[in-house]
Amino acid sequence: MIRVPSGSRYWSVLDDELQVHPVADRFLREMRFGKDRAESTTKAYASGVALFLRWCGCTGRDWQEAAPFMGLFILWLRHTPADGRQIATGPGANPARGNSRINKVLVAVRGFLSFAVLHREAPAWVLTVIYDVGDERDLPAEVQHENAKLTHRMRAQHHLHEPETAIDRAADEEIVALTVACRSARDRLIVLLLSRAGLRVGEMTGLRRSDLHLLPNNGAFGCAIEGAHLHVVRRPNINGAWAKSRRDRTVPLDFLVVWAIDLYLLERQECPAAAVSDYLLVNLFRAPLGSPVTPGAVNELFSALCTRAGLSRAIAPHMCRHAFGSNLADAGALLDEIQDLLGHRSPESSRPYLHPSAARMRDAVDRVPVPRSLTEGAGR
Repeated sequence: MIRVPSGSRYWSVLDDELQVHPVADRFLREMRFGKDRAESTTKAYASGVALFLRWCGCTGRDWQEAAPFMGLFILWLRHTPADGRQIATGPGANPARGNSRINKVLVAVRGFLSFAVLHREAPAWVLTVIYDVGDERDLPAEVQHENAKLTHRMRAQHHLHEPETAIDRAADEEIVALTVACRSARDRLIVLLLSRAGLRVGEMTGLRRSDLHLLPNNGAFGCAIEGAHLHVVRRPNINGAWAKSRRDRTVPLDFLVVWAIDLYLLERQECPAAAVSDYLLVNLFRAPLGSPVTPGAVNELFSALCTRAGLSRAIAPHMCRHAFGSNLADAGALLDEIQDLLGHRSPESSRPYLHPSAARMRDAVDRVPVPRSLTEGAGR
């Protein structure tokens, strides 16, 4: 992890002499600051690039010309864990990495090699090895651009099959159980911000107190939006929190969330170290007191709450966001409203968050009218 003079951080890659790898470092800095990606994203990409460079070193290959052997790299990833030892292979043996993890590594490596080609650190033919490159001339005329402009497209050549794993929603009963299991007003607020405001963990842990506008008329804040609400703003945060969407959005708050905020602020006043922090959610019960809650701490909290509440399955924070989207749909919200409240770029991104309840599906069937001729026939 590297901290720049502005205070922002990103992750880079070291070589065998513990020196920063120059091309990898430029690639990761460009991701963090040029493309405005999250610090956690650079960490994931740095891990993938480091594995690729390690494999090249172990096999005596020049990383700039190792792209034709990506199949062997995938095999190495599957059977070589992080500590470098070989694991057992054959039927029934557990792989060191699953298909999902390997695909994430391949995404990072493709990005790194593409960056190297673009900046002339690797030969241009590398792209033809890692991508299938084509243009729209081989597409049906119906889907080609009307302006006849030639466009090219690329498809990754190396990608392992991943079974689709849809994220389920947290049931209302499970959310209530989690809320009851909370031992502080802060923890209850965390559960409610996720389940009744639909925030992502990174958005929630990056909230500032100044993002909350809780008055019926917020003109004093210079805000024209009426009613209690909060603003989700993408900005650097010292706790690693990151708002995924580049577009700021406003989320209305219901009375239950406002009530939870009031109780939490009273609890927060009992911790003098929290007074100097503008972050909304801060550590109140363990060191360092007053520092902002990290996204990882929220995951730890939910693991403890699930155990304390005696739930039959583990509830992840993101399942509460799915519950928010589903409850909006059950209450009659339109798809464009759900899209804006969840902060999605398109309506299609919101569809996986909609999990119709059994009662709503039953109502949908019952609303379909029965032809009169069928009812008359049944009567006879």
